[in-house]
Amino acid sequence: MMQSSLALNPHLKQPTSLLSLVRSLWRNRQLIIQMSKREVIGRYKGSALGLAWSFFNPVFMLIVYTFVFSEIFRSRWNSADATDSKTQFALVLFVGMIVQGIFAEILNRSPSLILSNVNYVKKVVFPLEVLPVVAMLTTLFHSLVSLGVLIAAFLVFNGYLYWTVIFIPFVMLPLLILTTGFAWLLASLGVFLRDIGQTIVIITTVLMFLAPVFYPITAVPERFRPFILANPITFIIEQAREVLIWGRAPDWFGLSCYLLTSIFIAWIGYAWFQKTRKGFADVI
Repeated sequence: MMQSSLALNPHLKQPTSLLSLVRSLWRNRQLIIQMSKREVIGRYKGSALGLAWSFFNPVFMLIVYTFVFSEIFRSRWNSADATDSKTQFALVLFVGMIVQGIFAEILNRSPSLILSNVNYVKKVVFPLEVLPVVAMLTTLFHSLVSLGVLIAAFLVFNGYLYWTVIFIPFVMLPLLILTTGFAWLLASLGVFLRDIGQTIVIITTVLMFLAPVFYPITAVPERFRPFILANPITFIIEQAREVLIWGRAPDWFGLSCYLLTSIFIAWIGYAWFQKTRKGFADVI
């Protein structure tokens, strides 16, 4: 595996086709898994609780959301399918935070992926295209833990689970592909434009408030809804709530269109990354 990686020349023209992307991910799958595990474990290295923090963090945040939005802001999710309970509001809110967290964390990390792994660029010939995928899988691990906390809390509070929960992987897959595509693009831009990191943090923060994370989309005035619907995380948040909270099947046609668009954007991001990577060593 590593021998095939070392055979690459960073100054040669790199393949940019969608097929080459699939082949690269498959060829380096073991490397991706190993690096993802190392990054997950390394995040909590030296802490007393270690990986247990990945469980306690979402539990703590769920408690905070329940208190702040039900006791201080006294918010309610005005839906005919939702109960008026504090716990139900917290669960609905938590779904939005999980989806937004995946999107924001991957994008916020992406501009520094190459800059923080200079040794892979200069010292050895390395399949740099796997770095955004590793970042995505690391984020996915913590999101899956949060999702597990959400499902457990829903079961405890309501005494049942909707069978539609099995559709959540199909709902999340297009978002993961989309954010990985953006990650390839931003990882490359981050090498040449150092300000892109600060810019992306601002953009992801704005997108968080321009998505139905803290409020139902029905609360948005009609004239502003097109802006909310144009947000790439809005549709996924709504569909995740459909299958997890409301017990309804997802919009398969919408998900199919989203998936095709995500694959196209991922390919564009990968192609851009491959075309610009030969300049990484010179710039760094």
